[in-house]
Amino acid sequence: MGDPAAGDPAGPGVEAALGTLRGLLTSGETLEAWAMQHRLFALTHRRVCIAATSGRFISLHRRLLGGYASADIRWQDLTETRISAGMFAADLTLIAQANSDLNIGAEVNRVLTFAGLRKDQAQAMYRICQQHDQVWREKRRIRELEELRAKSGGMQFSGGQTAYAGAEAAGAETEPTRRLRQAREMLEAKLISDSEFESIKAKIVSGL
Repeated sequence: MGDPAAGDPAGPGVEAALGTLRGLLTSGETLEAWAMQHRLFALTHRRVCIAATSGRFISLHRRLLGGYASADIRWQDLTETRISAGMFAADLTLIAQANSDLNIGAEVNRVLTFAGLRKDQAQAMYRICQQHDQVWREKRRIRELEELRAKSGGMQFSGGQTAYAGAEAAGAETEPTRRLRQAREMLEAKLISDSEFESIKAKIVSGL
């Protein structure tokens, strides 16, 4: 985690950055970890501080004339985190989609790379980013599964007639056949389990 006492003592700049970070937290948001660039790296670059909170990733860039400029990535927008570590320092790269709504159908990516970070701090940040990424990947998977289920098994039947009575024209795929085919494709793609497939199939058959 961001322990300033481990080999890179906290100075006024670090304390100011941490104070700024805490000031950016919203109600109920907690600071989980932070990382700072090595001082040697900062000799030729404006020093950067990054942080992971319970709701987002935040970066602070030191301005030439004092103060910081901040940027953030919500965890639901994060798609990939990479780390490249050397003996003393590490580079952390985050890739995030630019739109929201659980990132379904997004195409535009933001790529942010932070070089020269304290190695132990960067590794802690990487682990937390991975954890949040996995949580939101599972949420997106569940949502996509629910949408597929709605498309394949959400049609209502009444009196033994399908909602698309005209689909049974000669040579056309009937609605129950189409739904069953979609359910089998979902099973083969491992989006649903065998029991879920059998349940969908039972619903289709019971409506015939």
